[in-house]
Amino acid sequence: MLTLGINTSGPACDVAVLEGGDCLSECHEEMVRGQDARLPAIVEACLNDAGFGLQDVARIGVVTGPGSFTGIRVGVAFARGLALALKVPCVGVTALEAALPAGQQGSAIVALPAKRRPPDLSYWVQRFRTGAATGEPEELGLDAIKAELSAHPHFVFGEVGGTLDTALDGIEIHEARPSARRTAEFAAGADNPAGVARPVYVRAPDAALPGGRKP
Repeated sequence: MLTLGINTSGPACDVAVLEGGDCLSECHEEMVRGQDARLPAIVEACLNDAGFGLQDVARIGVVTGPGSFTGIRVGVAFARGLALALKVPCVGVTALEAALPAGQQGSAIVALPAKRRPPDLSYWVQRFRTGAATGEPEELGLDAIKAELSAHPHFVFGEVGGTLDTALDGIEIHEARPSARRTAEFAAGADNPAGVARPVYVRAPDAALPGGRKP
């Protein structure tokens, strides 16, 4: 089964093509804006590198968030539209699932930066057991994360060398970032791919429209 993975939850277009557990092609292009314009061409190029075309795709996985509000909308809208045109399943994968390394055993937490400006620091957090999510993503502050890890030790995956790494002195953080490859792997292994991929924002976007309205 040929699976296409798409991740636009951060400042990049990240695409991967997976078949039978093997990653055939990965394309990653950094960009702050313009993902909507570049994504179709990057998907086509990634498939061509793997020796396939759009008509060969049997399943699509897309990162649904949390992350960049605009990036999530671009990726999910594109993936859903493509899946509809190809008549194939579109599987939503959270950014935290897309960051969790393959084959993870035991209890784990993935924590990715949400707000980075002190003193307003927070993290997107999702909990896992043996590679499967045990709850939905949520936004937690440093104190809440430290308290949880003190009461219930977990493997921690996230940004090594950042504020969380410093705050959790004595607790090892394993480097992890969302990737299109892990997105494709999650999608390929989904038992029930019939659902509709929907954006996972966790909280309202920071940007506001004229008049103070949120998008």
